[in-house]
Amino acid sequence: MDLAIKTNCLSKNFGSVQAVDCLNLQVPAGSVFGFLGPNGAGKTTTIKMLLGLTRPSAGAIELLGQPATSGQYLARVGYLPDVPNFYNWMRGEEFLTFVGQLYSIPPRELKKRVAEMLELTGLRGVTTKIGGYSRGMKQRLGLAQALINEPELVFLDEPTSALDPIGRKEVLETIGIISQRCTVFFSTHILADVERVCDRVGILRQGRLILDESLAELHKRFGQQVLRLEVTGPARDLAAELQRLPWVSAVQQENGALLVAAADIDSACVEIPRLLAARNLGLRRLEPKALSLEDIFVRLVNDDEK
Repeated sequence: MDLAIKTNCLSKNFGSVQAVDCLNLQVPAGSVFGFLGPNGAGKTTTIKMLLGLTRPSAGAIELLGQPATSGQYLARVGYLPDVPNFYNWMRGEEFLTFVGQLYSIPPRELKKRVAEMLELTGLRGVTTKIGGYSRGMKQRLGLAQALINEPELVFLDEPTSALDPIGRKEVLETIGIISQRCTVFFSTHILADVERVCDRVGILRQGRLILDESLAELHKRFGQQVLRLEVTGPARDLAAELQRLPWVSAVQQENGALLVAAADIDSACVEIPRLLAARNLGLRRLEPKALSLEDIFVRLVNDDEK
């Protein structure tokens, strides 16, 4: 498997604070990799180390098959920071031309690329100065500048944060398009966005990687391990009683029902009705519940805290 990103025990300390703790990442080339974690988990610090914007305290980095110490990969990489900055007196076309000149792109080729990027991001024909752009338009312009050098790998740090629903939709649609031409490293805490555009996820908590696998594998592993249980009659202490069963890993309440995470679904389907009958409770509903990425994320993070 070709890897766009590989790290070996990558770490970063800020004094006594361990921001990133022995991070081992393997991001396949051509994938859309969702880098997840709550605010303060170390996502932005990791990206800055990968881009050479901050020095690691320990560990090694390879990007596009080259060691990070060489710096030779940078011309093949694009980057949209979490808070992009622009020259507000410029127009979008002028700004992209300026960025392309920094990459020493020949004038004729640059003119073509600027037109392509404006078309791709829905900014073609916009003559408003950047200072008059909406937040969504600025994010799309940021995507355009991150792609102007035709990168093989692009880093997007919280590209949809603080956007309204229309702005988020526009940016996610653009990410879906660019994923056909390069590897996308998509850092976010908005899990619904990851489910829309990513095919692989890594979850970071307090600087440590607690999961790294494909979305398909993740849903397969967790998708049928939870039962939704609804009963009739007084169900006091039922959750606690279920929790004590050896094949039950967790019980949560949700809108008058119990969500039972079971290691053995077959045992659960046999034993739960027996338990209810012994307590003179009626069974209204017992069915598998497919977990969303948010459900899985919360469970993994909570388990990691124990």
